[in-house]
Amino acid sequence: MSEEIIKKYEGKIPAPMMEEVKLALKEKKLTKTQLETVFTRLEEKYRNARIQPGEAIGIITAESFGEPGTQMTLRTFHFAGVAEVNVTLGLPRLIEIFDARKEPSTPLMIIHLNKPYNKEEKHLEKIIAQIKEIRVYEILNEVSINLLRLQVEFVLNKKRMKELGIVEEETAKIIKDSLKTAEITEKDGRYTASPKNKEAGLPGLYTLKEKIKEVKIKGIDGIQEVIPKMDNNEILLLASGSNLKEVFKIAEVDASNTITNNIFEVAKNLGIEAARETIIAEASKVISEQGLDIDIRHIMFIADLMTVRGEIKGVTRSGITEEKESVLARASFETPIKHLINASLTGEVDYLNSVVENVMINQPIPLGTGLPSLITKLSKEKKK
Repeated sequence: MSEEIIKKYEGKIPAPMMEEVKLALKEKKLTKTQLETVFTRLEEKYRNARIQPGEAIGIITAESFGEPGTQMTLRTFHFAGVAEVNVTLGLPRLIEIFDARKEPSTPLMIIHLNKPYNKEEKHLEKIIAQIKEIRVYEILNEVSINLLRLQVEFVLNKKRMKELGIVEEETAKIIKDSLKTAEITEKDGRYTASPKNKEAGLPGLYTLKEKIKEVKIKGIDGIQEVIPKMDNNEILLLASGSNLKEVFKIAEVDASNTITNNIFEVAKNLGIEAARETIIAEASKVISEQGLDIDIRHIMFIADLMTVRGEIKGVTRSGITEEKESVLARASFETPIKHLINASLTGEVDYLNSVVENVMINQPIPLGTGLPSLITKLSKEKKK
């Protein structure tokens, strides 16, 4: 009985809504009449929620962001659950998202782990060591400059290396390969680095000492800090920095749930649909953090507009504005002379289909009551 009614409303109501109703029906037993009433009201509400033809959705979306945006606080940083990791939020982050900046000012990854690693703390040290960039200064016992012999001397912390799963021989090889301008030797666990250019003097020794400290031994490029956090009885890792491709290669990481706030990185590794979802999620997070309420459909509309071409375009003069069909609409945004000269050179035609260009030439705009045209059939004059 219920199957017949559901089939009747398929196509009239969106599939996700139908699925929600089907799940709810499993818990409640309704009569045929009650079921009919549910679907009739659902269809009615869906029809009322739809945008009317001719509605100025672009302007409404812009207003829905513009008005609350003036009330946003300009605080740039917010701690992401722990004091060591901070992320840009508020208006600066919203501008970052909609301008489609290639790199976020504070890249952040939330890394989920597979079972049993997401419950047991004993594995954390080794997993973090695989993700976080580990440089020589983190595994040093001491480092000094020997002025008499004009060389840098350093001793590695073997206990710390064992904790991080680092092999001394491999570390020594990496340091040698990274420093082509110095000769590195080892005696009784003490390493010496002598610059090949003896004329470099004391400044050269200080430069060499700093270079040794900054050599990368292990981990993923771009991830400076990794901090564990307990969330709903599950251990998450907050990574300051972003490198999805390399993080996905780690066996203990749950790739299906790991996310980053770098939209371009998401698009590159997971595709444009995932990037669209990230834009929606990031914008929604900023707005809710500020205690504001913007309809999710407005956020979805901007995300669609930014990704509809299969790549991420910002709401800027070189992004979605540049792709507008109308020359006058492009000229009204920024750099008008450039747009008008280019259009003149190529002989572009403006069909005046949108709002801006019609306002410029004082014509009714093709929206709302200005959308429909009245067509009349004139009767032929009678011949005298």
